[in-house]
Amino acid sequence: MLKLVAVMAVVVCVAAPAMALSPADPETAANVTLEQVKAALAAATPEHPADFSGKSLRKLDLSKLNFTGAKLTGANLFSAKLEGANMTRADLTGANLNLAWIIHANFTDASLRDASLVAPIVAEGMTVKAGEVPIFKGVDLSGARVQARFTGGDLRGAKFGGADLSAHLQNQSMGLLHTEMGSANLEGADFSKANMGHVDLSFANVKGANFEGADLSRADLTGADARDARFSGADLAGTELHGAHLDGAKGLDSAKNLDQARGYVPGR
Repeated sequence: MLKLVAVMAVVVCVAAPAMALSPADPETAANVTLEQVKAALAAATPEHPADFSGKSLRKLDLSKLNFTGAKLTGANLFSAKLEGANMTRADLTGANLNLAWIIHANFTDASLRDASLVAPIVAEGMTVKAGEVPIFKGVDLSGARVQARFTGGDLRGAKFGGADLSAHLQNQSMGLLHTEMGSANLEGADFSKANMGHVDLSFANVKGANFEGADLSRADLTGADARDARFSGADLAGTELHGAHLDGAKGLDSAKNLDQARGYVPGR
C-alpha cells in the first residue's frame, strides 16, 4: 500500500501542469453534497438529466451511483470516488478526473472531450485485475489530456483525436509514468493527430485504428494486432514494432521516420 501511495505522490507532481490547465480547478472544494447529488439523480429523466455542469464534486464518494446521461461539463471530480459508477453517455466535456477512483466504472459512449484524466485509480493494487478494469467503449476523449492505465480494457471505437496521451519526460524524475494500453481492445479507435509518445500498446487490438498524423515516437506496439490500421503521416521514430501484425495497414509508405522504427518487418 505504501508503494502505491508513493507512486501516486509522484504522479501528482507529474500531473501538476496538466491540472493547472484543466477547465475545472482541482483545488475547488466540493460545493454540492452527496445527498444533493443523489437527489438530483433520483429526480432525473431522459428528457431532463441531472445537471452538475461547472460544479465541484471534489473527493465525494459517488461509488455505484447512476450518472447515465448526466451533464458534468467542466465539473471538478478530482480524487472523487466513482468505483462501479455508471457514467454511460454522461457529458464530462472539460471535466477534471485527475486521481479519480474509477475502478469498474462504466464510461460507455461518454463524452470526455478536452477533459483531464491523469493518474486515475483503476485498481486496488499495482496490478489491474479483470474485475477492476473500467469500461471506455465508444468514449470520446478528443483533445483530452490522458495519462492512465487502460491495461486489458474495452476501448473499442474510442476517440482520442488530438489528445495528449504522452509521457511528459521533463516532469519525471523517478521512472517513466505513461499511458498503458497493453492488451486492451482498441479496435476501430481514432488516434488521429494524438500525441502518443511512450504509450504502451503492446499486444493490444488496434485493428482498423486510425493513427493518421499521430506522434507514435517511442510508443510500444510489440505484438499488437494492427491489421488494416492507418498510419499516414504518423511519426514512428523509435516505435517498437517487434511482432506487430501489420497486414493491410495503410499509409506506412507516407509515415514519418519508418526507418527509425524498431523491429519493423515489411509485409508482416
